[in-house]
Amino acid sequence: MTTELGLPSLRGVGPTRDPARPDDPRLVDTFGRVATDLRISLTDRCNLRCTYCMPAEGLDWMPRSEQLTDDELVRLIGVAVHELGVEELRFTGGEPLLRKGLENVLAASAALRPRPDISLTTNGIGLARRARALASAGVNRLNVSLDTLRQDRFATITRRDRISDVLDGLRAARDAGLAPVKINSVLLRGVNDDEACDLLEFALEHGYQLRFIEQMPLDAQHGWKRTSMVTAGEIMDLLSARFTLTEHPEDRGGAPAEKFVVDGGPQTVGIIASVTRPFCGACDRTRLTADGQVRTCLFAHTETDLRAMLRRGAPDHEIADVWRDAMWGKRAGHGIDDPGFLQPDRPMSAIGG
Repeated sequence: MTTELGLPSLRGVGPTRDPARPDDPRLVDTFGRVATDLRISLTDRCNLRCTYCMPAEGLDWMPRSEQLTDDELVRLIGVAVHELGVEELRFTGGEPLLRKGLENVLAASAALRPRPDISLTTNGIGLARRARALASAGVNRLNVSLDTLRQDRFATITRRDRISDVLDGLRAARDAGLAPVKINSVLLRGVNDDEACDLLEFALEHGYQLRFIEQMPLDAQHGWKRTSMVTAGEIMDLLSARFTLTEHPEDRGGAPAEKFVVDGGPQTVGIIASVTRPFCGACDRTRLTADGQVRTCLFAHTETDLRAMLRRGAPDHEIADVWRDAMWGKRAGHGIDDPGFLQPDRPMSAIGG
């Protein structure tokens, strides 16, 4: 069933299949894209309060009863892998390390055949003591958010004085073999944009892979402004003051990051330019929220409710077909440049990265 956000859902009702949708078991859409990468939000809760994501007091968190149970979550992941051809799983949040039973969900996902590639995106709080357990459970690699190397700025941006925990977590992840360990950084104009080169130097020195991400209109406060965003072009200019960057020869495929070789290589840096250089035409992602809603795009305004189907006892093949219908209706792009663009009601913490 597809529901418009903010409106009551019609439990148990699925969309009518478009007769034009081909008899293909995969998650195909009308533009020829095939979704093989499932982004899974495990919780909307977070233990940081980043200024570009949520207010200082946090948000009204999802009631536990609305969140998928571990068994429900593992079942939907199984449907995605066995019925729909999903090959990659990325677990996100909120902060996924806050999800009780996380390692059990990861291990069950790693036990699927064919075995999916498993990654996890975290803010790094608590990672130091869990990195080895995550690796043992089946995580192949990690993305860790870090926007600054300065303690005072970290406290200002996240409203928590926890940078030492993040740095310890990065080291623990590397030591646990969760390679490549990637760092995700958002540059904020007038706040930390003078640290672009320092962040890259830090990543190169410690063997991490840095990815700069343009700030996107997904904050709970709806305060995003294009004029305040540090663009991919500006990031390139900042980095070029200290480094020589050349375009990476590898085919990008559906990867969100444009990769550049740093000073002749072999190390690289990436820029995810979702706003100024959108890559929607090659998108291979489908998304599942912590309460069991399928989203075809970060910026979608409609969702398809699989939780209701699970809880009324729908079989796997029926759930898979509703998921296929949802993806068949995926739009060509996120439409940020459209005059009528509206930011989705759900913030990033509730959608998953």
